[in-house]
Amino acid sequence: MKKNEIAIIENCIENKNEKLDVKEEPYEKLMFFYRTALKELEVQMNIIKDEFKIMYNYDLIDHINSRIKEPKSIIKKMEKKGYEKTYLNLIEKINDIAGIRIVCNLKDDIFFIRDLIKNISDIRILKEKDYVTTPKESGYSSYHMIVEVPVRLTQNTIYVKCEIQIRTLAMDFWANFEHKVKYKSDQDISKKASKELVSYAKIINKFDNKMMGLKNT
Repeated sequence: MKKNEIAIIENCIENKNEKLDVKEEPYEKLMFFYRTALKELEVQMNIIKDEFKIMYNYDLIDHINSRIKEPKSIIKKMEKKGYEKTYLNLIEKINDIAGIRIVCNLKDDIFFIRDLIKNISDIRILKEKDYVTTPKESGYSSYHMIVEVPVRLTQNTIYVKCEIQIRTLAMDFWANFEHKVKYKSDQDISKKASKELVSYAKIINKFDNKMMGLKNT
């Protein structure tokens, strides 16, 4: 267990193995840390967005979305992974409670934004997954980062995990549509529909590559 995770536990509950209850005060205290970390991350990303727009006349970032995972989604994920529903497991093993999505125009911008994030001195990079260079079998494409963001309290500073997703507008359109089809529908998606989604993802990848080519002409 990391030092920052111990600090979060100490600020929220007395017993690290206490059973998770999303309706109780300790859960609300815990979510305070994630909401605050997310706000800090949003500020940093919007500074980058505005800097490139104003200083360099370039729309590096089209838009930014953020969210805190709903309690029912947290519980569902812990059950799916087979984790005992304790506060400790939530903090240690669920990395995407707080998430931010950065949407840009071009595929090259994804890696440029990634490098800018790595150069922010007080953000710690924990894990990266490149689904842009190597998309998932489903066709999903995006760059994922798990980072730790400082939450500065009156008494001390605690680092809290957040997930960052970076993708193009085209990738974002596909991912949102695929999510609605697969996860918002009451019926299982057919094999034919799954294959069609993969084929559309490949078309979108070709489109993104063409757009990069136009930029460089």
